[in-house]
Amino acid sequence: MARSTAFQAIAGIVLAFCSVARASPDQTLCNTIKLKLGNGTVEATDGIYEALSTENWSQTVWAKPACIIQPSNTKELTYVVSTVVGQKAKFAVRSGGHSVVKGAANIDGGVLIDMARFDSVEYDANKKVATVGSGLRWKEVYTALDPYNVTVVGGRVLEVGVGGLVLGGEFDSPIISAMLNEPLTSAIGGLSYLADLYGLVCDNVVNFEVVTAKGTVVNASATSHPDLFWALKGGANNFGIVTKFTLKAYDIHDAWGGVRVYSLDALPALFDAMYEYQSVANKDPYANIMLQAFPTNASIGAILNVVYLKPEEEPEAFAPFRNITPLADLTKLQTLTELMLAAPVPELTRVNWFSSSFATDKQLFGEVADILTKAPELEELANLTAGSLAFGWQPISSSAVLAGHSSGGNPLGLQPVNQTWLVLDVGWWKPEDDELAHNYTLSMINKIDDASKSSGNYVDYIFMNDAAADQPVIEHYGQENVAKLKATAQKYDPDQVFQNLASGGFKLP
Repeated sequence: MARSTAFQAIAGIVLAFCSVARASPDQTLCNTIKLKLGNGTVEATDGIYEALSTENWSQTVWAKPACIIQPSNTKELTYVVSTVVGQKAKFAVRSGGHSVVKGAANIDGGVLIDMARFDSVEYDANKKVATVGSGLRWKEVYTALDPYNVTVVGGRVLEVGVGGLVLGGEFDSPIISAMLNEPLTSAIGGLSYLADLYGLVCDNVVNFEVVTAKGTVVNASATSHPDLFWALKGGANNFGIVTKFTLKAYDIHDAWGGVRVYSLDALPALFDAMYEYQSVANKDPYANIMLQAFPTNASIGAILNVVYLKPEEEPEAFAPFRNITPLADLTKLQTLTELMLAAPVPELTRVNWFSSSFATDKQLFGEVADILTKAPELEELANLTAGSLAFGWQPISSSAVLAGHSSGGNPLGLQPVNQTWLVLDVGWWKPEDDELAHNYTLSMINKIDDASKSSGNYVDYIFMNDAAADQPVIEHYGQENVAKLKATAQKYDPDQVFQNLASGGFKLP
């Protein structure tokens, strides 16, 4: 019996050795980290692996990492980064997972670092700031701040992750939901309703807590590592992993607004009203508006989202739209959080989008409207299985850009002019239609860019949160800003870890 037991023990050791010998470098790395973190590492054989590996919003970016690591604190994250980088393993970082850019927040093979456990919200009433974990969703941030009757400049769709949106890698744009008969949404774009007052989301960060490629923790602010502070305000995942954002908080709680639904026949009148709304000399910074329409689905039509950041009904800022009768009017007095709760992220299959920017010009608005409603690509998209297209017309006022400048600036290279950030969202079901859906939508966005360039109203900026993977977002920040971003990356990531090992997303050119 003793001899048999000894033989079994030796056989077990041999089998274990052979198993390790057969393990891939990624699996060996995952095993090493699991020994240190325990339940913070999920491997392919674990029961929750399938759910976590397919948590990303669009199936086009689902992937199979060797393991999914969920560090609970900065100490664990620095260990993970040091270990992964030391083994020169590929990795990706996920906050909410709503980017449609392949590799930005998931990875085939390699290691997926899931920030879900960085989920704290701390409000400092004296300093009027909120420090929030990068693994949170915006719903969790706003509801935590509601008892204090304050809010922050953040995303307008509550299920989107904090980290990706602030840094520019995740979207805030589920307007396709209505194309698939989901609940009507109330917002698109990665902007905040507070942008005209206080600038973009990134402009309202006062401190980034960052784990660098060397596994060290850096706090970047206007006075500490100011070069990194500037670069992170639009520089995406090119410099480190942000664990916490400290955001300015504002006394805004009660609001008025909601959605108004129109038929597609109302689009010409809505575009005229939009031009009037965007052309005023002194735009009311408390007023926000968004036009979205579904030219491949007349049964849904057009949706106008209106928001006023004060509890005042029918403010004068929205006067250009008063004579256009909606099919349904869901506007009312409510809290800002309640208003944003009307924009759930739907369950979709395959999604992509493209972004374009142009200045306010009545003739150009007409040309773009014709492309959006009459382009032959619309019929081609509708012929795909469940193929649908929506557009979002997003007014950006000069005050939003100037507010960013007054907060220390950012790398985006924005000009302080009234402009529109347009997004085309396309949805479909089958993987074999991926290329067709991409090409038809790209063709439409190219036509829109050509029209704005011909009229002299092209704005040389591509909004990262609404951009397709092959749109050269960072190149459009301007040569000087790109050079500064590269210099900052060289300083904090001299081995180009976040260019080569974390290669997904929008990289420095």
